[in-house]
Amino acid sequence: MSELSTVSRHALTLLTGQLAVMAFGVTDTIVAGRHGEASLAALSVGSAIFISVYVALMGVFQALLPVWAEQRGARKPEVIGKSVRQSLYLCAMACALGMLILLSPGPLLRWTEVPEALRTEVGRYLAVLALALPPALLFRLYSTLNQAIGRPQLVTWLQVGSLAIKVPLSIWFTFGGAGLPGQGAVGCAWATLAVNASMLAVAVWLLRTQDLYTPLRVWQRMERPHWPTILGFARLGVPAGLAILVEVTSFTLMALFIARQGTVATAAHQIATNVAAVLYMVPLSLGIATSARVSYWLGAGDATRARSVVLIGIRLSALMGITLAAILSIANEALAGLYSSSPAVLAITGGLLQWVAAYHAADALQTLCVFVLRSYRITMAPLAVYCLLLWGTGLGGGYMLAYRGLGPWAPMASPVPFWAASAMALAVTASLFVLMLWLAIRPGARGAASGWQET
Repeated sequence: MSELSTVSRHALTLLTGQLAVMAFGVTDTIVAGRHGEASLAALSVGSAIFISVYVALMGVFQALLPVWAEQRGARKPEVIGKSVRQSLYLCAMACALGMLILLSPGPLLRWTEVPEALRTEVGRYLAVLALALPPALLFRLYSTLNQAIGRPQLVTWLQVGSLAIKVPLSIWFTFGGAGLPGQGAVGCAWATLAVNASMLAVAVWLLRTQDLYTPLRVWQRMERPHWPTILGFARLGVPAGLAILVEVTSFTLMALFIARQGTVATAAHQIATNVAAVLYMVPLSLGIATSARVSYWLGAGDATRARSVVLIGIRLSALMGITLAAILSIANEALAGLYSSSPAVLAITGGLLQWVAAYHAADALQTLCVFVLRSYRITMAPLAVYCLLLWGTGLGGGYMLAYRGLGPWAPMASPVPFWAASAMALAVTASLFVLMLWLAIRPGARGAASGWQET
């Protein structure tokens, strides 16, 4: 099988599962939107905070993909099992930190001037999602393991099958029925908790019963924490997690700043965020698949094959990014109508999605690059670029354009300045990442021979 076919099949399998997960968010957005503008606004603010916490912590464990893929390439399956057990200690610490943040959103809501009327509902929503965080992160570990060993199918089947639970529960818990009172946006959170717990339970059963995991020897007695291994994970995972935190909060923090513009602007931004997140699943899947294959060949000691896979991934991601951005630019009004029937919301959303299209075109390329850069152990430089451009130019520039004015431009209290500034910042980010990756994969470059030495 050619490398193009291997990467494409892996990415398509991942994409199917990721789209199923995104369908969870789309379902919640549509259900909350049909329940009322206030519910959609509370969901927008609450999900912005939860996504920021979850994705940052998830990024720490997603960054372990190159570790386990290299160990697979080096033909050391039993080392993978030991490594997975050590990662559980890091997962426990991450769960405790994440739950603490989700249970204490007050200072952040006050700092970003979220209207008082929304704060109680947002707090209740996040309290339920705090319970959903540990099973979500543990399932992410299982997902990363499957991606690393080249068998993502089981995860995809689980994610697709979970839609049968998520959709009816979100509708039932939000609107009520059969003796259960309607809970608004909080009902979506309870449905998420039920889905996460169910997926984790099935994942544990699969780990114990499926023969493909037997060579890994996962079910051995837990060793004491091996701090060199855990710190090695942290050196790779924490910068990656922080980079993802910056990337995600560069536009999820928009929700908190835009909330002061009222429920109409907040609802329009929530739709734009949801569309951008769905589109992101394509480069995300390509990035994971490409990174897994690159790390496999690095672990096998074949830097030339790894370099050829990098170039395949870049071409695929650029092509898909341009194609999807063009489709969104053409169909923006029709797509907005699927989310809301409010004329005021639709009036803002149509134009906003044009900027989402530009954002995605750059996002597709930078996402592929940042995943592959982790295969070459390059994590600090992308973090610095994200902080400077996405937080500084994107989020900061959008805030200035919206509320303070910038040069000849007067303040424009609208979600548009945030998305416009972020799209331009992301375009520069993508250019810098392509340069970093090119330098890393050149023949003779020190990064081209990278490998994970921890056992």
